[in-house]
Amino acid sequence: MAISKDKAILRARDFWGALVLIALSLFFLWRTSFIPLFGENRAGVSGADWYNSAALAPLGIFSALLLMSISMLVTSIKDGGAAQAFSAIGLGFERAEVWRIVTLAIVLLSYIAGLVPRVDFILCSGLLITALIFGYHSGLQRRMGIAAISMFIAGAYALIANFPRSQWNKPHDDDWVTLVVWVVLTLYMLVTARNERVMRFVPWIAVLAPTILVCAMAFGFRQNVPNRGGLIFSQIEYQYYVNIRPMWSK
Repeated sequence: MAISKDKAILRARDFWGALVLIALSLFFLWRTSFIPLFGENRAGVSGADWYNSAALAPLGIFSALLLMSISMLVTSIKDGGAAQAFSAIGLGFERAEVWRIVTLAIVLLSYIAGLVPRVDFILCSGLLITALIFGYHSGLQRRMGIAAISMFIAGAYALIANFPRSQWNKPHDDDWVTLVVWVVLTLYMLVTARNERVMRFVPWIAVLAPTILVCAMAFGFRQNVPNRGGLIFSQIEYQYYVNIRPMWSK
């Protein structure tokens, strides 16, 4: 049965996208394998029980991503995506779509390569959430560019100022730079998109989501979290162990 031109283009792009996601999933699963899962000591990290391992969360995330990518690849092949992928129809990207893909790549690379290894998790994740919702909710190219620039400034500074790795035992200038960029982007969003109801909830989501996640990982599941000495999380951890936890022990 013949499929429409639009569906053929969609399935061809699904084919290429699935291959990229499969490659990324396998790469991160390979890197996760260096984290001890069953109590062994590898890569300078000493493990304990498997349910306390820092490898548990990334294994689950990237295994799920791998399965979803394989499913998307199979669906694409069944609908003729593989046959169309190497044809002109499979490469027919419009200018607006190229801009969206390029800016989104800048946002994600800045977060993964620049911010996560060096900056407080709450700060960098809050900036990411703000950039993604503000930049891509309405589909406006100008907002996509502003979101990409904001992430690039914070990520590039963190990467350059603290290469190859951050000293996690104290707050850094890259934490402050990320905080400033996040505040400026949030204020710009609230001013320019004040008539859009969804944007009013973005600051709450950007603060609460990473805070709840990192606290659940650190205090609930006893997971290793990145940059425990970051600007925000170090204060949360201090208050938890000094003021909150002793109250439960009484």
